Amino acid sequence: MVKTSRRDTAVRDRADDDHDLDAPRPRRPKAGAGGRWWVGVGRVLLWAFIIVVIFNGIWFPIRNGFSLPSSSSADTETTEAPAFPEAPAAAFALRFADTYLDTSDLEARQSALVSFVPEGEVGSLNVPADGLTGENLTVVAVDVLDDHNALVVVRADVNGEPMSLQVPVYSDGDALVLSGPPALLAAPAQASLPEGVSYDTDSQAAEQLRDTLSGFFEVYAEEAGHLDRYVEPGVSITPLPANTLEFHELSDIAVPSQSSSGDDDVRQVAATVLWSLPSGDAAGDGGNAGQMVQQNYLVTVVDSGSEWYVRDIQGAPHSFGG
Repeated sequence: MVKTSRRDTAVRDRADDDHDLDAPRPRRPKAGAGGRWWVGVGRVLLWAFIIVVIFNGIWFPIRNGFSLPSSSSADTETTEAPAFPEAPAAAFALRFADTYLDTSDLEARQSALVSFVPEGEVGSLNVPADGLTGENLTVVAVDVLDDHNALVVVRADVNGEPMSLQVPVYSDGDALVLSGPPALLAAPAQASLPEGVSYDTDSQAAEQLRDTLSGFFEVYAEEAGHLDRYVEPGVSITPLPANTLEFHELSDIAVPSQSSSGDDDVRQVAATVLWSLPSGDAAGDGGNAGQMVQQNYLVTVVDSGSEWYVRDIQGAPHSFGG
């Protein structure tokens, strides 16, 4: 058994220490080096948040600014029409005109006009006795100027001549009053009709429809129970009141040529009818018996394939000179 002296042990320990000093020492990691990647991510997220806040702070006011005009324009369109009470003003002006154009009793007229004008202004409406008379009064227009003012045009026969009375009316939202004296103007001018539009006619269809329409007009006035014979199935046409007219003849008929569009053969026929006025007494003689009245109609007819039926009847515009 080999004994080891203390000296040998000390030498060996010193040699081991020298070896340890010669070997490279492991590097101690720097504080925080392992979390640097997370710091970078955090900075990116922070800057992204800042950018979003700045962007929203700039964009939202701009976007709202862009949307305001459409909203305000809608509000403008909604409030463009003045809130003037047209119907009450028309009735007010008509009552005033009726009083103003009655000069048969000046004292009564003066008392009545007080309720239409501001206090102290009734004297501005004075006229000579029997100076103005008005008949057949009717409101033909209400020219609204703003929320509080309008000019109401009353048509009347003034001293036997057709004229217009323009009445300025003020509204405070609850009540009405004249804002000035009325003005007499000329009656609206008479319009001139344009020349009628010419169209191709179908003489063959006119021959087929003459008997059908004659029968229709006869029962239309006198035998309402037989209307179904001439009216298109599923359609309802109200007849004339009993004993108002009697059918005399279908004096004229014009059937337009068939249109190339659509599958159904539907025509709007211009018809001139002579009606006879019934007698005014039970005996059948006297009154209006025998007198004739000419009327023009537009009758919509449809061909079922075997016969014609009436779909609708109305008055005929632009029938003068036809």
